[in-house]
Amino acid sequence: MITSIHNPKIQTVRKLQAQVKTRREEGAFVIEGVRLAEESLHAGWSAQQVFYSDRLDERGRAVVDGFSSRGVSAEQVTESVMKAVSETETSQGLLVVLKSDKLPIPSFPNFLLILDSLRDPGNLGTVLRTATAAGVQAVLLAPGCVDAWSPKVLRAGMGAHFHLPIQSLSWEEIKHILKEPAHRLRVYLADSADGIPYTKADFRSPLALMIGGEVAGAGLEAASLADEIVHIPMPGGSESLNAGIAASILLFEAVRQRGK
Repeated sequence: MITSIHNPKIQTVRKLQAQVKTRREEGAFVIEGVRLAEESLHAGWSAQQVFYSDRLDERGRAVVDGFSSRGVSAEQVTESVMKAVSETETSQGLLVVLKSDKLPIPSFPNFLLILDSLRDPGNLGTVLRTATAAGVQAVLLAPGCVDAWSPKVLRAGMGAHFHLPIQSLSWEEIKHILKEPAHRLRVYLADSADGIPYTKADFRSPLALMIGGEVAGAGLEAASLADEIVHIPMPGGSESLNAGIAASILLFEAVRQRGK
């Protein structure tokens, strides 16, 4: 049993929780709680280490056993160590270090979501969850977005990360994907007021939807790639919608138009 927060393994977990740099260097990230651990196990994600405490319930112990059966090391820690390393107020007693084996973007995509300068972790997690539900094939994160593998985004995503390709790319890389001759996508940029109402747009053809950040919206790089600008009419007079809500409305309009 690990009894000290100064244990090297625990120190590594704390760094993975707190630092984007460490997550990138180690090629790993941390999830907490039974539901996320269960989702990652069922989705077949590779784990490096499992930590659990006496607080863990029967369902959680079954998850630990599942990882152990795959040869993943599982170590018990004291409640005080679990509390110190946890990012949640009330730990469920389970924490898993996963490898960053990110899912690949499809070779011939027809439904992509691009996010520009989305900095709120809760918003990003909500958008990823919605994108998964809508059948989006990949989410491309432009420079300036919050790290998708941070603890807050992972919790808000509620398992979306294990089923949805999510990649942080440069604008040049994004442009290459969008303009590839074999599968050129029509790009729709969401705006607070400009362009046509979203219900007038044709979302049936292969497309990429771009949504900007909470404060300034999409930047010049995003605008330069747009084929058409769309907005969500707001007769109540609000200046703009939360990025997560806007993404939900637009993505499911595409689902409706496509008859899925």
